[in-house]
Formats: sequence, structure tokens, C-alpha cells
Amino acid sequence: MPEISLVLLVGVVAGTLNAVGGGGTFVALPALVATGLSPVTANASSTIALVPGALAGAWVYRRELAPVGGTSTSKLTTTSVVGGALGAGLLLILPSASFGAAVPWLLAFATVLLAFGRPVSRALSTGSTTATGAGDSVTLSPRAVLIAQFLVAVYGGYFGGAVGIMMLAFWSIGLGLDTAAGNPMRIAQIAALNLSAAALFLVASDALRTPGVLVAMLVGAVIGGFTGAHLARRLPARLLRGIILGIAVTMTVLYFLRG
Repeated sequence: MPEISLVLLVGVVAGTLNAVGGGGTFVALPALVATGLSPVTANASSTIALVPGALAGAWVYRRELAPVGGTSTSKLTTTSVVGGALGAGLLLILPSASFGAAVPWLLAFATVLLAFGRPVSRALSTGSTTATGAGDSVTLSPRAVLIAQFLVAVYGGYFGGAVGIMMLAFWSIGLGLDTAAGNPMRIAQIAALNLSAAALFLVASDALRTPGVLVAMLVGAVIGGFTGAHLARRLPARLLRGIILGIAVTMTVLYFLRG
């Protein structure tokens, strides 16, 4: 029972972080591994559990969704769904030992994105604006946007750490999209790619062998996703990013020491 209660609490934290700015994987994955799950099963379980929270966050932002670049919302979402499913398939097909060995490096990569993704995006966007003239920015074609989204979605289906930061970075660099304006669509696309990945994990992974842990994480993530979307409008963004980054750095260091 204490273990289930802890997983429930971790689910709330992970759902809140994902709704606010990303980083739920940094707490969900280590917590599930600590319960005795293998890294692959833990990653699949966290993806399944965090989907309802992402859907809850997307529901809160449903009236604020806006197309990204010249692509329609339906095309972008379809691309996310296909890419997420492919990434999930790669996780299940590739040897589990390879994922276990890659986890610390994936966490490190995601941590770097969390730490430097937004500043680099702003710097590159500013540089593009200066190079092309006042008020102008480099704009990717709709096809390029969809290709980039597909690659991000594959990564999200395979691992998922900081995938939202990757989306915002691409949109900011390639389209000059403000991160605050892109946040509602970020949450919606994370929900889409995780939904397709979770559907595959439900039928092809071992996630359902521990239903109590999965349900506890799921319920917590729903609570966190719904409340986190509201908190994102009230709490200082810098404080929230600092908290997420602190968790990311801690988990990355611990995983390297564990390895």
C-alpha cells in the first residue's frame, strides 16, 4: 500500500509537470523502475499512465489551439500519431538491454534540451529575424514542419523525455512561434503521440502485469494534468522550469551513478 500511495503521488507530480512545461518522465520513469519494473516496461507504463493527464491538459486548452505554421491541426496530429506509434514499436522491437543502457544518455540529452533549448531557440529566432529583416523570420514549409514533427514524435514514442521542449524549439526556430502561444498545441500533440504509443504498449508490452501500479500512476497523472494546466497560467514560468530542471539533473546523475 505505501508503494501504491507513492506511485499515486509521483503520478500527480508527473502529470502536473507535463501540463506546465514538460519533464514528467524524469519522475515517472525512475519511480516505476524503483518498484521493480524493467526500464522498458517502466517506460511503457509511464507512457500509458500519463496519456489521460495529457488529454486532461489538452481539454483545458482546447479553445486556445491554433495551427502551427502552414500545416493544419489534423495533419500535424496525424503525423504525431504515426510517429509516436513507430517510436513505441522501436522500443518493443529493439533489445531491452539497449534501452537500459541508453536511458542515462537519453536523460542527459533531454536535460540539455531542458536547460538550453529555450535560450538557443530564442537566440536562433532573433538571429533569423535580424538576417531576414525587421519583423521577418525564417519560416519552414508545411512539409518541413511535418517531417520535423514526425522525427520528434518517433523520439517521443521511444522515450519521451523533454519531447515537448523539442517541439517548442523546432517551432520557435523554424516558425518564430512564441513558446507561450505554442504551449496549448504542444500539450495536444504530446497527448496524440502518447495515445498511439500507449495503444501499442497496452497490447504488446508487460505494462498490464502490474495493474495496481499502472492505475495509481494513471489516476495521479489525471489529477496532475488537469490542475497543472491551470497552474501554468498562474505560477512564474522561470520557477517552474527551474524545478523541472533540478529534477532532471538529479535523475540523470543518479542514473549514471547507478549504471
